[in-house]
Amino acid sequence: MSSLAFSVLFVTFLVVTLTVRFWLASRHIRHVLAHRSAVPAEFAEKIPLYAHQKAADYTVAKTRLGVLTMLVNATMLIGFTLLGGLQALSVNLFKLFGSGMTYQLALLASFAFITAAVDLPFDYYKQFVLEARFGFNKMTLRLFISDLLKNTLVGIVIGLPLTWVILTLMEKSGNLWWFYAWLVWSGFQLLMLVLYPTVIAPLFNKFTPLQDEGLRARIEGLMHRVGFASKGLFVMDGSKRSAHGNAYFSGFGAAKRIVFFDTLLARLGPQEIEAVLAHELGHFKLKHVIKRIAMMFLLSLGFLALLGYLKTQTWFFTGLGVDPLLIGANDAMSLILFMLVLPVFTFLFSPLISVTSRKHEFEADAFAAKHTDAQELVSALVKLYEDNASTLTPDPLHSAFYDSHPPATVRIQHLLAGQ
Repeated sequence: MSSLAFSVLFVTFLVVTLTVRFWLASRHIRHVLAHRSAVPAEFAEKIPLYAHQKAADYTVAKTRLGVLTMLVNATMLIGFTLLGGLQALSVNLFKLFGSGMTYQLALLASFAFITAAVDLPFDYYKQFVLEARFGFNKMTLRLFISDLLKNTLVGIVIGLPLTWVILTLMEKSGNLWWFYAWLVWSGFQLLMLVLYPTVIAPLFNKFTPLQDEGLRARIEGLMHRVGFASKGLFVMDGSKRSAHGNAYFSGFGAAKRIVFFDTLLARLGPQEIEAVLAHELGHFKLKHVIKRIAMMFLLSLGFLALLGYLKTQTWFFTGLGVDPLLIGANDAMSLILFMLVLPVFTFLFSPLISVTSRKHEFEADAFAAKHTDAQELVSALVKLYEDNASTLTPDPLHSAFYDSHPPATVRIQHLLAGQ
């Protein structure tokens, strides 16, 4: 393939992707606003009109912010590639550091810093303007800055050594570097599943053992019935950042732990909490977690193999506005270019991922209905939809591309039909 042909292909996919994403966002906004004036019949006796309208307004505001973010990111993508941004960055760093590992790490770090700097105003606006407008923000500016610094530090401590290993493999392990890199990456992901709950997450939130003995007994009874072993039941102080509520289990193997947001415990009753947890445990017992990890590993293997081919092709670099180094490695640059263009070429396949995810959600709901009261799960879901201002009337096509969970109406109909 020539560099011009690849440039044309890249621009074509970018235009198509942006057009589809803008069209989906427009459909979503129109669909939500068209149904803003009335609560769907299934929820009419459970969710007040003002809450439904708040969810509609919140959804529209988030979607419009997403469109703006999309346009800025697309502009930055073109600036980095076809307009020569990465080329200029590479030339200047090459002058400072030469062609060795320091240059490659500096290139990746500089790229990460620039993209984070562009994202920062949007993160701030989302947290302190959009979330605050709808009553969800509980975060202070001090905590926002603290999180930013901690994330940066964790990224350096974990990301820098991992990046060095990957770049070393790319440079020195021959044509099968991508397979060795995949083994390292997969091992790292499994290690994070063990370390994140006990080492990383406590850097950002406080986790305390569940104190409610009645609720603890109910949950332990559920775990015994479904055969789930956990290292503990914990409450996370999610309310210091947001009014949104959730529950999840994290970890892997012997490190599994169940975590409840304090906001969730404050809103749901014991039977509803049990039903929500049964859904989460359903993902584990039905091996959804293992399947998702396996799929992630397979996709990463395929993408790394593709990168193994592309990094040897001059047209891949020149077609994206970069002159590959004639002396020294181009590995860091190939990683950056691959990360930039991959979403452009894969977005249209998003519904395929959503189909699998939704199937798992229906199966986890059925599992919860089998081991707890389905009506309690419905009640809990309705409260969560209301409290989190989740729209009850998403555009079906937009939902198919973006939502990992089925729409509220479809999900609850499935639950009730199974009784």
